[in-house]
Amino acid sequence: MRDKVFIAFQTNEDTRPIVEAILDDNPQAVVDEQPAMVKILAPGRLVVRRTTIEEKLGRDFVLQSIHINLISLAGNIDEDEDEFVLAWHGA
Repeated sequence: MRDKVFIAFQTNEDTRPIVEAILDDNPQAVVDEQPAMVKILAPGRLVVRRTTIEEKLGRDFVLQSIHINLISLAGNIDEDEDEFVLAWHGA
């Protein structure tokens, strides 16, 4: 299943705006909600943008803090202070 990437977070109030931002920036993404986890799957590439999360929160956000509630992911990571991108290298 190397054509799909995913990211999964604990389900809580801290992750709600992160998930909303990811869905806004990735219209092709599909959400799989579980009792304690929310998993977001996308074909090929998934991007998490700091600016979109900040819009949802109404305050500054350090993108690397998404790791606090991160459960699992699939894909190669390219990360800086503005974007966290999952994609399969060579795909």
